[in-house]
Amino acid sequence: MTYKEEFITFMVRSGVLTFGHFTTKSGRKTPYFINTGNYKTGAQAAQLGDYYAACIQENLPDGVTCLFGPAYKGIPLAVTAAASLYRNYQRDLPYCFNRKEAKDHGEGGSMVGYKPQAGDDVVIVEDVVTAGTAVRETIELFKQVAPVHMKALIVSVDRMERGTKDCSTLDELREDYGIAVYPIVTVREIISFLHNREIDGKVYIDDEMKGKMEAYLEQYGAKN
Repeated sequence: MTYKEEFITFMVRSGVLTFGHFTTKSGRKTPYFINTGNYKTGAQAAQLGDYYAACIQENLPDGVTCLFGPAYKGIPLAVTAAASLYRNYQRDLPYCFNRKEAKDHGEGGSMVGYKPQAGDDVVIVEDVVTAGTAVRETIELFKQVAPVHMKALIVSVDRMERGTKDCSTLDELREDYGIAVYPIVTVREIISFLHNREIDGKVYIDDEMKGKMEAYLEQYGAKN
């Protein structure tokens, strides 16, 4: 299997990718849900880092100064991705993340880890982007830290849904900030790989579920 197919299987087995009846934060009724909060073991963290690292290595083989993980869910993602890049590809990239509230004692400031410098090429590591709020906040935050280049955003899954425009939220971020966006997988790739395929003896996307997911994308999916 490709690393993308392995990642989809990994999400299902970890209980992160589930199917049924859910409501997103935006109020949309969705037949599938991705809850990265269900990763909870060291083995899962190590594997997850490998998938992020594979995506980074494939799309950004060079020209990256540091990885940034937005608090809170992005923090372990940036750390495990950096560790995996070193372990699997001998790329020793520094990482950093932000505090929700700036510390007023010790060294102070809002950043932990590597201190970004002017001209750095920064890659944001996130889980699933819905409205893009955390990414926009990150870009605004860095304006107070250093004049860096926000080179790319890495996410686990592109839900391929509209944001405030007809295009997807990720395309909005591309347009608004000129940032490259690379998902490990897209929802279309999930549907294609899992349709009528058994994972540990169970089919998660049968014809009925595929129809529901296609209908959801027809209603909420990006138009271009």
